[in-house]
Amino acid sequence: MAVLKENNKFLISTFLIFLIVLLPTLVVGECTCDPEDEDHDKGKAMKYKIAALVSILVASAIGVCIPLLGKVIPALSPEKDIFFIIKAFAAGVILATGFIHVLPDAFEKLTSPRLKKHPWGDFPFTGFVAMCTAMGTLMVDTYATAYFQNHHFKGGQVEANDVDKESGHEGHVHLHTHATHGHAHGPVPSSTDSSELLRHRVISQVLELGIIVHSIIIGISLGASESPKTIKPLVAALTFHQFFEGMGLGSCITQANFKRASVTIMGLFFALTTPIGIGIGIWITNGYDDNRPTALIVEGIFNAASAGILIYMALVDLLAADFMNPRMQKSGRLRLGSNLSLLLGAGLMSLLANWA
Repeated sequence: MAVLKENNKFLISTFLIFLIVLLPTLVVGECTCDPEDEDHDKGKAMKYKIAALVSILVASAIGVCIPLLGKVIPALSPEKDIFFIIKAFAAGVILATGFIHVLPDAFEKLTSPRLKKHPWGDFPFTGFVAMCTAMGTLMVDTYATAYFQNHHFKGGQVEANDVDKESGHEGHVHLHTHATHGHAHGPVPSSTDSSELLRHRVISQVLELGIIVHSIIIGISLGASESPKTIKPLVAALTFHQFFEGMGLGSCITQANFKRASVTIMGLFFALTTPIGIGIGIWITNGYDDNRPTALIVEGIFNAASAGILIYMALVDLLAADFMNPRMQKSGRLRLGSNLSLLLGAGLMSLLANWA
């Protein structure tokens, strides 16, 4: 099981590294920018970029760490009602990110008059890509969960029905592990709990993938801009944006119950993605024009794909799973708190669209 998890993380890490390397090569080319206007000030813009890099890095790290403090602060643990409320707020943030921030931007890019009317004006590619990505996420979600469950129960769990009659211990099982060919005594493991744990692990990794895709694009766009008037409001807006998204991802990672090393790697991946994107944007500033057809197509497709992932994950894996939970169904107080928290998260994130 450990080997399978490590292989899965390696594949995701490889894809992300490939994405980081590939995206700049697609958008860099001969500069076709319009002549600089009075708003362009490279020196002042660079100061704002450095401030954005630091503030976003710190906010992302704090946001993703807050839900992880459940092991230190019992009130924040997944067993407490407050965890449902925090997760509902974070899910509202992620849902608004997909609908309000990422999807409209994808529409704007793929319907730009700078693109050729054929084929980009003949078909609604933005909605199509988002739909296909949402269905693809469902398929990955389903097959990955089934794959891990099959290997988990075939290779690591075993014959939980063999009672250790020789020892005379009631309520214990005789566990024969194929990996060690040894024996141990312990309570019967719950297949339901194991399935839930595996599902949370798949959810957290797919969600991180979706967040990271659009975070790279956001970072590159900010880092490549030379307009202080454009960058200045983005610094505050994106800082809050990454903070709230970090809370959502941290909540999922907490429920996945990863080992400390895995939690650290996933947290670092999230916290560093936008700053890395800003660094790439600064690096390619002289050859980057986000109005070039190639850049518009690449950013539009990636944004549409990211929106599909985020919307699916927010509605299906985060909100539906928690709001249909028997624990929430039995508590009117918890339902009210979670609904208000969801509306607050989505509302605040929607409000940020005025600046980012």
